[in-house]
Amino acid sequence: MKHLFIINPAAGKKLDTDELAARITETASARGEPFEIYVTKGPMDACGKVRGAAESGEELRVYACGGDGTLNECVNGAACLPNVSVTHFPTGTGNDFIRVFGAADVERFRDLSLLMDGTAVPLDLIDCNGRYSINICSVGIDARIGTQVHEYSSKPLLSGGAAYVASLVVNVFRGINQHLKISHEGFEEGDYALVCVCNGSYYGGGFHPVPEAAPDDGVLDCLVVKKVSVFGFARMVGRYSKGRYADMSEIMTCHRGAEFKIECAEPLDINIDGELMRGSEVRFSLRPGAVSFILPKGSDHLAGRV
Repeated sequence: MKHLFIINPAAGKKLDTDELAARITETASARGEPFEIYVTKGPMDACGKVRGAAESGEELRVYACGGDGTLNECVNGAACLPNVSVTHFPTGTGNDFIRVFGAADVERFRDLSLLMDGTAVPLDLIDCNGRYSINICSVGIDARIGTQVHEYSSKPLLSGGAAYVASLVVNVFRGINQHLKISHEGFEEGDYALVCVCNGSYYGGGFHPVPEAAPDDGVLDCLVVKKVSVFGFARMVGRYSKGRYADMSEIMTCHRGAEFKIECAEPLDINIDGELMRGSEVRFSLRPGAVSFILPKGSDHLAGRV
């Protein structure tokens, strides 16, 4: 068995690349098993590296050392390969996906020894126009806000949370709602604020829209927010972020299924685990048990998901 550590040098500020590599080397060397440390060079580089490393057919364990975007790339490399398992060693800023396993397990994911001694379990994925998501996909106002933050984060005085606020203000001013055609029972073509398709249950730095969503239950949870005014959006967002969609059932409804298709006359910003895709048509399809995911030793599997 080989261990492959994928480091995203752009993720987070907690550890620099050299410090992280030294920590990995110390832990992995003591085990006497072959390992490799790979530092990514650009977008989707991790996916290609994992696919290439898997070609030998040898059992491979992949550790995504970064944020949710790094995990997404590693998952896309490992998906549907029987000899590859993947996990998350969180060094990014959000690290939202692993929150589904509960607070105690989030700390276990930060322990490399526990990860290397962990157990692999099958988890579902979302197929979004050919790219996999392990966590949450969305279209609408939240996708535009979240994926456009980088446009403001490089500007003076607009780093971190200030960049998110700037993106929120600009996108609300541009217009909250979009005209969508949602191909699923119970929907009509019309104006919607957002559509969120959940495999995991946390995203966007702690938003928890569908607390009951779990990545091993064989179903997708789709939360739809109908057309709202600016005032309605302000009322809705707090409840949305805490999974209290039932409090505003007149505008927020949750549906369960294996596939949801959305069409729009204009190009959509599509959020895939925090990464941006664009298209006027998007199909979210369930892929049951499509990735082998390593839980740290001692994990209380999904104990804190609600």
